Amino acid sequence: MKLNDEELKSCYFSRQKIVYAREVAKAIISGKLSLKKLANSTDDEVRTKLKKLKGIGDWTADVFLMMALNRCDCFPAGDVALIKSMKEEKRLPATLSKDEMLNIAYQWRPYRTIAAYLLWHAYLQKKKGRKERAAIPGN
Repeated sequence: MKLNDEELKSCYFSRQKIVYAREVAKAIISGKLSLKKLANSTDDEVRTKLKKLKGIGDWTADVFLMMALNRCDCFPAGDVALIKSMKEEKRLPATLSKDEMLNIAYQWRPYRTIAAYLLWHAYLQKKKGRKERAAIPGN
């Protein structure tokens, strides 16, 4: 809240993200959102509370559960890189629906977060390899 818009933009915040970040900050400052209470809430309770805030959706709630609360059974199915990696690593058809992917991920319970991290890692490694190959003359 102490940073102005220009300072936030210099930290790669878009105008829309600035609005969302300020909404979250206001909710925390006003007591509408308690991070301590979230830590002691179920995953579904956390999702419900977070999604009441402007700009917070399923992906943000799932990633918050994974990265801030260290929950082990989350799978942010709206993550483009995660979905791409899952299709590549599991050799799934490009046309596979979100529900079909969630059914596959369901088999990984209660460790879907670990699966997500592994799929993200695979995605980043492939992306890194493509960049390295592109930097080689003649490729």
